[in-house]
Amino acid sequence: MNALMALSPLWVVALGLLLLMLTDAFGNSAATSDSERLPEVVNAQSSELALGTAVVMFAGACFAISMGLSSATVQTSASFTQLALDPFSYFAMGFLCLLAGLTALLAGAYLSEHRVYRTEFFLLLGWSTLGAMALVTAADLLTLFVALETMSLGTYCLVALRRTSRSLEAALKYFLLGSFSSALLLFGVALLYGATGHTDLHGIALAIAQMDEKTATIPLLLAGAILVIVGLSFKIAAVPFHAWTPDAYEGAPTPATAFMAAVVKTAAFGVLLRVLLVALPDPRIMSWGAGWSGALAVVAALTMSVANVVAARQTSVKRMLAYSSIAHAGYALIGVVSMVRSADGQASVMLYLAAYALSTLGAFGSLIWAGSFGKEATSYDDLAGLGRRNPPVALAFTLFVLSLAGIPPTAGFFGKLSVFRAAVDANFMGLVIIGLINSVVAAYYYLKVVVVMYMQDPEQGAVPATPMRSPMLGTALFITAILVLVLGIFPEMVLNVLARTSLAG
Repeated sequence: MNALMALSPLWVVALGLLLLMLTDAFGNSAATSDSERLPEVVNAQSSELALGTAVVMFAGACFAISMGLSSATVQTSASFTQLALDPFSYFAMGFLCLLAGLTALLAGAYLSEHRVYRTEFFLLLGWSTLGAMALVTAADLLTLFVALETMSLGTYCLVALRRTSRSLEAALKYFLLGSFSSALLLFGVALLYGATGHTDLHGIALAIAQMDEKTATIPLLLAGAILVIVGLSFKIAAVPFHAWTPDAYEGAPTPATAFMAAVVKTAAFGVLLRVLLVALPDPRIMSWGAGWSGALAVVAALTMSVANVVAARQTSVKRMLAYSSIAHAGYALIGVVSMVRSADGQASVMLYLAAYALSTLGAFGSLIWAGSFGKEATSYDDLAGLGRRNPPVALAFTLFVLSLAGIPPTAGFFGKLSVFRAAVDANFMGLVIIGLINSVVAAYYYLKVVVVMYMQDPEQGAVPATPMRSPMLGTALFITAILVLVLGIFPEMVLNVLARTSLAG
């Protein structure tokens, strides 16, 4: 019973998705037999699946958070060699389920409004989320690889869901580069096994601790660690491993883009934290001069700088948010580097990821809300005058872009403040200065959205996008907005909770 309860977030989501698969199968049979009413039947089925997926994900979140708050579950974690069932895993799984549930509501509104008759969207989203949940609990490199591929394969399909030339091209690029990164990761796993004789993270850490500088397998170990980190860097879209991101984000249906930016990126950062803090915590490997901290510091600086400069030049809001997502990976990496010297480094990264994921999910959700059938909002011109035409949509969009820009009292401000403070405590002032400069650059293109909505009129003869009406979408954005404000108003309370999830030995 202890094992069953410890695994409850995973099996609750898995069983719920199996029931939804049966519902979808019987629903498709009914739609086929009533072909004259196909659009109407599929739209109704899409709404039902969206609500069902959201309920399953919210149930998984409730189970995960309740298990994370229970100290008894930590004692059962020793029974599992492939999965690490600790407070970090439970809180990460709960947050991923929350994000996926909100995305399902956004997708229910989007697919119905834009006549996209693809009910498989919700099943792909659900199984990808289950892979993300397994990914953040992986205590073994082989489990990590299987979970990563489970998450990624569903995401590739989500990008290509609309089957247009742009979507298919974006999915192909994402698939090819994703396969390349998976091959690098798997090669790194093989080298780590060859150097240490272990694939479990704790076993790797113990083997490294017993090595001295004359051990013959040290070069093998370093090569394996580098390849694993590079493979995960593709998933978080860090420069120079980001080439797939703009095209995939722009070509995918907007709910799929929101899913990639929030769920996939958060899960990838979660497993990166576990690998670095559990498998590679040896001072010789995490040192500034010869370890992963110095390399990640360079990647963080490049990621922030390149992404922000390119984002400022975009004319598509969706593509701007794609480069914004890349830039935020750089800010989060500042906290990752700070873990080397700061006890608050991990908690700061987790707070930043929570603030970023909710804010970017809300921003993409607001972009969905701003358009309707026949005129999807993607460019700045589509948003011109939105503050006068539909104040609620403009207000929601403003809140989320201000949070992404790091303006108080939103979650984004305190998330960014926490990683900068951890970097200052770790004496990484150079990274802090680069981060501050990039924050100023980012404020330009975030505030441009606000200026266009409130201070710019549509061009003469232009047909502005008309906001849609959807209770599901409104509910999802309302919940997201409340969470963004709560994280911004009570950051210390959230940091105290996250401090309980430390992975450091």
